[in-house]
Amino acid sequence: MNLDGTSGNMYFRKSEISLIKGAFDHAEKLAETHFRLGRGGLGGHRYEVKTLVHLDDHEINDKAFAHLCRYFCQKNEDADHPDNFYFFKVCLQDNRIVNAVKRSEPFIKMAPLLLYIAAHELVHVIRFTNGDSDFDAPLEEKIKEEEKVHSITRDMLRPVAKTDLALVLDCFSDKYQIGDILN
Repeated sequence: MNLDGTSGNMYFRKSEISLIKGAFDHAEKLAETHFRLGRGGLGGHRYEVKTLVHLDDHEINDKAFAHLCRYFCQKNEDADHPDNFYFFKVCLQDNRIVNAVKRSEPFIKMAPLLLYIAAHELVHVIRFTNGDSDFDAPLEEKIKEEEKVHSITRDMLRPVAKTDLALVLDCFSDKYQIGDILN
């Protein structure tokens, strides 16, 4: 038995992988509207999404549904050259997500939880890319940033929240954190 109450790694099934793609597609549209990104939308915000089976050890986080990593792609020797850029990897923690849904059945469903996670991570990507937040900030600032990102994510999703998503939003309200409810 693992520390998180699971018996071994739980990976997303094929059907859940398609839910991830749909969640990120939907979250991108919502983020583009919310942040008024206009032409090109999230095009300048480089990121990729990977699931547990594709993660390196340092990308695995046993305390979160997703872990955001930042990498520097250096194509030119001059560090400030425009061909060099940062990109983000959204590292989904399949086992944590699958376990949370299993433990909260029938209340929390996979699709709305994935939409919340996707929207939340995209808010981070946008804020880091735009310079609204510092990826390397001290812990105290990171805690404040996390609260701000939760608030923005809820505001962004509230207009499309039907019953299942509304329940997820309630779990991420100021009063409760989903970890408190699902643990």
